[in-house]
Amino acid sequence: MTSSNKYKILVIEDEANIRSFVETILETNGYQVFTAGSCRQGMLMYSSYCPDLIILDLGLPDADGLEFIRYARKSGAVPILVLSARTSEKDKVSALDLGANDYITKPFGTAELMARVRAALRNSRHSSEMGAVPGGIFQVRDLVIDYDRRQVTVAGKEINLTQTEYNIVTLLSEQAGKVLTYSQIICAVWGGTDSGSVKKLQVNMANIRKKLGTRPGDRKYISNELGVGYRMLADEE
Repeated sequence: MTSSNKYKILVIEDEANIRSFVETILETNGYQVFTAGSCRQGMLMYSSYCPDLIILDLGLPDADGLEFIRYARKSGAVPILVLSARTSEKDKVSALDLGANDYITKPFGTAELMARVRAALRNSRHSSEMGAVPGGIFQVRDLVIDYDRRQVTVAGKEINLTQTEYNIVTLLSEQAGKVLTYSQIICAVWGGTDSGSVKKLQVNMANIRKKLGTRPGDRKYISNELGVGYRMLADEE
C-alpha cells in the first residue's frame, strides 16, 4: 500500500513510551499512524483525520477514555480498540457497552495486538460492504456458517444446533473479532434480561462448545472473556 491508501490508525495514549512502542509496531506492519496524548487532543485528531481504527487508553490526563468513546459513537462506527491497564470486569463491560469493539489489558503481546487490529479492521470493512446484514458464508478455521441455508458445519460435518444456539453463534460471527458482553448477547437473542439470563446464556454456550467439539478454555472458535462476554475469533487469529 502507498501512504495514500494505508489504513489510518489513531493512537490515544498519554504514556510516551507506550505510545511510541505502539506507533512503531503499527508502522512496521504498514499502517499510517497518528498519535495523541490526551482525550481532547484525540478528539481533535479524530475529527481532522477520520481514522479507520482508534487504539484508546482509558487513563488519560484530562478526561476518562470512556468520554472519548461516547464522543466517537455520536458521529460514527469507527472501530475502537481499548488498550488499558484497568483489568476490572466493570471497566471492560462499561467500555464495551458504550461501543468499544475490543479490550486488551496491559501488558500486552505484540502478536495479540496485531491480530486484534486486523480483526477490528476486517470486521468494520465487512460490515460496511454487507450493510451489517448477514448473508453468504462465514468461516473461521474449519467452522463454516452458511447464513442462507442456516447451516453450521465443522470439518464438513453438519452440527445440529437449536434455534437459540444458532442465533448465538451467528450473532457472534456477525461481529467476529469483537467482544460482545453478556447483556448485549442476551438482549439480542432473548430481547431482555432477567435474574437467570446469564446462567441461561452460559448453559447454551456450554452446549454450543460441546457440539462444536471444544472444551471450556479452548480458543479455537469462541473465546470467553471471563465475567465480561464472548468473542468469535477472526480468521487470522
